[in-house]
Amino acid sequence: MCGILFVTKTKDVEATKKMSKKMSHRGPDESGIYISPKGHVMHHERLSIMDLSSGTQPIQGTSSAYVIHNGEIYNHKELKKTVLRDFSFRTSSDSEVIVKLYEKYGTNFCNMLDGVFAFVVVDGETFMAGRDPIGVKPLYYGKDKDGRMYFASEMKAISDVCVEFDAFPPGYYYTPEQGFVKYFKPKWEDSKIAKQEVDFSIIRKKLTQAVEKRLMSDVPLGVLLSGGLDSSLVSAITARLFKNTGQKLHSFSVGLKNSPDLLAAKKVADFLGTEHHEVNFTIEEGIKAIEKIIWHLESYDVTTIRASTPMYFLSKAIAETNIRVVLSGEGADELFGGYLYFENAPSLQDFQKETIDRVKRLSKADCLRADKSTMAHGIEARVPFLDKEFIDAIFKIKPEDKKQDSKIKKPEKYILRKAFDDKENPYLPESILWRQKEQFSDGVGYSWIDSLIDYCNKAVSNHEFAQAKKMFPYNTPTTKEAFYFRKIFEKFYPQQPAIKSVEKWIPKWQKSEDPSGRVCEVHEDRTDKLGHEKPLTAN
Repeated sequence: MCGILFVTKTKDVEATKKMSKKMSHRGPDESGIYISPKGHVMHHERLSIMDLSSGTQPIQGTSSAYVIHNGEIYNHKELKKTVLRDFSFRTSSDSEVIVKLYEKYGTNFCNMLDGVFAFVVVDGETFMAGRDPIGVKPLYYGKDKDGRMYFASEMKAISDVCVEFDAFPPGYYYTPEQGFVKYFKPKWEDSKIAKQEVDFSIIRKKLTQAVEKRLMSDVPLGVLLSGGLDSSLVSAITARLFKNTGQKLHSFSVGLKNSPDLLAAKKVADFLGTEHHEVNFTIEEGIKAIEKIIWHLESYDVTTIRASTPMYFLSKAIAETNIRVVLSGEGADELFGGYLYFENAPSLQDFQKETIDRVKRLSKADCLRADKSTMAHGIEARVPFLDKEFIDAIFKIKPEDKKQDSKIKKPEKYILRKAFDDKENPYLPESILWRQKEQFSDGVGYSWIDSLIDYCNKAVSNHEFAQAKKMFPYNTPTTKEAFYFRKIFEKFYPQQPAIKSVEKWIPKWQKSEDPSGRVCEVHEDRTDKLGHEKPLTAN
């Protein structure tokens, strides 16, 4: 993982160096630069994960082409043995296959990559930029007043120099000659194809394969364990795969003391036998860190900021260990319709369309949070639920199998739970396997959001809030909490393109407009009067 920056035809290399250093947190190990004969400049801030000795970027291809890449290509060894078997390689880095594929196929190769990526290839006068299908890895692009183009892993590197910029669309590549080209055209974008009966063995097989390929690393690896279903399943699968390696699996959880997630995570860690690390933060620490977190996130979305705060503290603690890669559970709720509001979908077609829409928006929601919260401290997060093959398999399943129904005690993500409900060799304790969905910002401790809202209500006066429409005519904040976040965001990113590049996370079909899962009418109160979680029981 790393931070990348590319600028076309510039003579001010020192200025580009300063821009790239704004992302030094993404790559604390080393920096790389290449200036092409045509004046294109490539920067790379490296976090060493693969090929520690020879994987320095930019990486030169066979002749004149160079690549900078943020991400991981999980099928790089397979590509080297098959379509690239006639090529010699300068490094053992997974990134090098990108420039070799470009040399062989031109721009027609992105669908061959199995992994997550944001890259730029420079070849003489021309160049190519691309982003992975779901947008797991961030990428922004823009132009300055003189027409130069910029591509960067984070907005902060280019926002001060570009007069126009935006998030690079997932599943696209760009060249000066072709413009933006959509290379990823999955059948599942059509909600009407979801007609297959559920096959629990396929779900189990595909998710296990997705986890296994994400164990690729030359540095120690761990798991983020919230105690919710998704991260617990990823941890359970990883623990089983680790048994064959002799390695000790480290798990990490975060929350206020005695929060629902910490209690559940401890139960999972004990069951799996991981070396567990519990990270506590206080409400005061969380509020104090909000400005720094918004600077890293480059977002004013309420849900993203609420959830990123505990993840920021967790990543900081992980960075103090020797773990540099963690597996996480993002994406399952979007794929399976796991958020509680999905139960209120007016029809099965609406349910299916919303799952597709949520997955397509992940690049500006949970993927953004997972990447920027962890990379703020040089930690790489990998997300098995967003594996291409796994997504394809789940979107084929008819929505009536996926949709929850509390009236008949069919919980959210029922088919995922059932796929891993192995009575003879349990993956998880039953009380965890059937635990109700808690959004991450809720599970770390209900008082976190309650206290944050209270703080913002006091920090923003009624007079000031009355000016919201005038101050923020685009995406006008409707609560004092959103107003407070927006003020901080525009202090760092006052440009109109920055403001319009943010997407707000708003759940459908529930009475309250607050994005917390706790306000959904099907949410069960899991805490007693003291705020302690009630004993977990199996369904």
